Amino acid sequence: MPIRPPRICSCGKVVASGERCACQLVRDRERKARFDKTRPNARQRGYTREWDKARAEFLSAHPICRYCPEPANVVDHVKPHRGDMRLFWSRSNWQPLCTPCHSSIKQSRERRT
Repeated sequence: MPIRPPRICSCGKVVASGERCACQLVRDRERKARFDKTRPNARQRGYTREWDKARAEFLSAHPICRYCPEPANVVDHVKPHRGDMRLFWSRSNWQPLCTPCHSSIKQSRERRT
């Protein structure tokens, strides 16, 4: 099977195929820090004690992930609420997911939209 050749980063270093250069990792960390600085914390986004209680009740009623047979441990909003509290609390907009499915399947779908 052919192996892809290394590439040259914008900083001039040779980087193996599929890997990121150290300068790219630094830029990624800086970008994430800028984003996190302006992002409201979880409580400000609506994830309060009431949410913790509603989440626990929902997961006890729906213990299996929507996408696979693993136990669910994340309550995901089917349609991103984007601060709309009516949509945030609408149980018809919730789905049970396991962490791997939430982190991969769901997030990749949201990035496309």
